[in-house]
Amino acid sequence: MTFKEADIEHKLLAKLEALKYSVRPDIRDKATLEANFRAKFEALNHCQLTDAEFARLRDDIISADVFQAAKRLREYGYFQREDGT
Repeated sequence: MTFKEADIEHKLLAKLEALKYSVRPDIRDKATLEANFRAKFEALNHCQLTDAEFARLRDDIISADVFQAAKRLREYGYFQREDGT
């Protein structure tokens, strides 16, 4: 049995929507994904990161293992800002 890639993609999207995920047509590349992550992170933590701070945070949490990255996000309780706070 063979499937077309488009069919598999549509089934995956339908499954994710059934799990209450939503399609974000505005996020189509790495730059918009990172901008969205930065906006959500700053809103949740009530802060404004400098570009250098965000780059350091991003580089600290990026991992080829998605489970390891999620664990770091949950457990990472300390981040020193450029101003020492």
